[in-house]
Amino acid sequence: MVEFIEKVSAVVESEEVIVEERNLLSVAYKNVIGARQALWRIISSIKQKEESHSNEDHVPMIRDYRSKIKSELSNICDGILKPLDTRLIPSAATSDSKVFYLKMKGDYHRYLAEFKTGSDRKEAAERELGFVWIQNLNACLFMQDIANTELAPTHLIRLRLALNFSLFYYEILNSLDCTCNLAKQAFDEAIAELDTLGEEPYKDSTLIMQLLRDNLTIWTSDMEDDGADEIKEAAATHTDMHAHIVKACSDLL
Repeated sequence: MVEFIEKVSAVVESEEVIVEERNLLSVAYKNVIGARQALWRIISSIKQKEESHSNEDHVPMIRDYRSKIKSELSNICDGILKPLDTRLIPSAATSDSKVFYLKMKGDYHRYLAEFKTGSDRKEAAERELGFVWIQNLNACLFMQDIANTELAPTHLIRLRLALNFSLFYYEILNSLDCTCNLAKQAFDEAIAELDTLGEEPYKDSTLIMQLLRDNLTIWTSDMEDDGADEIKEAAATHTDMHAHIVKACSDLL
C-alpha cells in the first residue's frame, strides 16, 4: 500500500494531492511504522531482561535483530520525510494541508528520536523542534502559528497537532511544564467552542480531546511542584463537559 500511494503522490509532482490520497498516505505509513515500533519495544524489553539475567549467549543475537529493526525504522522514516520535503509540503496550497504535512514531518522526526540514542537521539529531536519552530518571525512555532490563526480550536488537525506536540515535550524533551501547558490550552480552547460543531465533527474532535484530557490527568499527577494543583483545579471545572466527551467517545467504540 505504501508503494502504491507513493507512486500516486509522485505523479502529481508540483500539484497538491487530494484529501483522500493524503489520508491514505498517512495511514499507510502509520501502519508500517507502528508495527516496527511495537517490535522494537518488545525486543528492547527482551534484551533488557536477558542482560539482567546475564544470559550472554542470547544477548548478541537479540542485539543484532534489534539493529535490523532500527535500520528498518530509519528507512521507513526517511522514506516519508523525503517526499514531504520535496513535493508534499511545497505543493500544499491550504492551511489544512500545510499543517497536516508539517505535523506529519514532525511526527516522523519524533519517531526517529524514540529509538535513537546519544547524539543521534539529540539530532533527531532537534530536527523536529527546529523544523517546526524556527520558521516564523522571532522563532515562533510556524506550524502552530498557522493552526492557531487559520484553523478553529476544534479542528481535528489542530487538536492532533496539540496532542502530538505534547507527547514530544513529554517523551523526548522531558519538559513536563510545557507538556501540561500545551495540552491544557488546546483542551480549554476547544471545549469553549464545542457546541458549534455538528454531530460527526463533534465525535472526531471529542475523541482527541479525551486523549488530551487523559494524558493531562496522568501528567499532572507526576508533577511535584505547586503548579500541578492549579492545573488540576482548572481542569476540574469542566467535569460536566467531560462527561459529554466520554459519552461521545464511547459512541465511537
